[in-house]
Amino acid sequence: MQCDKCASEPAAVRRPRGGALLCKSCFSNAFELDVHQTIVEENFFVPNDVVAIGVSGGKDSAVVLHLLDRLNNRFNYGLRLLMVAIDEGIRGYRDDSLESVYKQQKRYCLPLKILSYKDLFGWSMDEVVSRIGNRSSCTYCGVFRRQALERGCQFFGAGTFSNHLIFSLLIYLHQTNGTTAVVNFIEQ
Repeated sequence: MQCDKCASEPAAVRRPRGGALLCKSCFSNAFELDVHQTIVEENFFVPNDVVAIGVSGGKDSAVVLHLLDRLNNRFNYGLRLLMVAIDEGIRGYRDDSLESVYKQQKRYCLPLKILSYKDLFGWSMDEVVSRIGNRSSCTYCGVFRRQALERGCQFFGAGTFSNHLIFSLLIYLHQTNGTTAVVNFIEQ
């Protein structure tokens, strides 16, 4: 079956909202336009806003990075995008993923700031764990991470791991009521 939009490429996906069969290119374009429409309708940004994009080297943050960079260029938002990576100070944990972050920085030509817990807070996570044990380490790490990422920017974009229940709920909201419903749900 051919793409309902361009009729020149094979269909790769059925769009949940509306049911159109789309090729990869037309689906990506439709998704980008949905996100753009939400950004415009909700007045998310004004020119010269600084948007820090939290990058980990994983696929979720790579998608957010790609999408914000592409939309900023395509629709001339005038945003000042920058990449922020966190080095928690856990021996052997972040080394490989930082290599991926450096490759992304080279690809997108955006400023990259690597923030370490040690430099920001005086403690690495290895040092925290050596003092308090493993029991509460996730609490410290989460608080440290949020504080590190929110410094010096109006907005912070992050690709986060969602469990299946939340993901399913957001997809359902998007399918039935559009992107604005998802934004309203998140704000509430």
